[in-house]
Amino acid sequence: MRHVAFEDLGSFGPLLEGAGFDVSVMDAGVDELAEPVVRSDLVVILGGPIGVYEEERYPFLSDERRALSQRLREGRPTLGICLGAQLMAAALGARVYPGGHKEIGWGPLQLTAVGESSCLAKLAGQPVLHWHGDTFDLPDGAERLASTALYENQAFALGQNVLALQFHPELEARRFEQWLVGHAVELAAAGIDIAQLRAVVRQGGAALRAAAASMLGHWLERLRW
Repeated sequence: MRHVAFEDLGSFGPLLEGAGFDVSVMDAGVDELAEPVVRSDLVVILGGPIGVYEEERYPFLSDERRALSQRLREGRPTLGICLGAQLMAAALGARVYPGGHKEIGWGPLQLTAVGESSCLAKLAGQPVLHWHGDTFDLPDGAERLASTALYENQAFALGQNVLALQFHPELEARRFEQWLVGHAVELAAAGIDIAQLRAVVRQGGAALRAAAASMLGHWLERLRW
């Protein structure tokens, strides 16, 4: 489920196809999402530059949240990235809200004890792309997997099948210029050094791709159908 064209499955697309999934891309606000979100074997909810709480401006968010709520109640395999993770938290009854600080850049995760025994162990010590200003409370029954200095809730799991990631492991470094252009206004407002951000992503992109592939493979192998 995609919210903006350039924040797509990235490196995860070929991996999912290689794992035997027939990948279909659905665009929020354009396609009818309720049935696919509830019934698909696996759903990946991707990022976007809007807030979960902006339902009056973007009414389709209410439909997404309701469909996700039903899917998550049934424990069906679901992966959320950035806005996707926030939508999952909201669908599980947790509060989603502006965090007060933009977290845009390249940096490692601080894994919890539970995170160290999860698929996120494949990302231990690996810098990832952070790009958000909103955050969420940990949903009831969920386990926190990772934090950063700015935000306590960077990842959570609910059983084996539900994984929410505030960061972007799917990033394709070779296509990062699309992100820089697409988010030009936000980057300027946040005072981000674009040249520096571009350089660190180019330098670390291959390592992230390999680590993220291991992480995703580990999660997929342990799904319960």
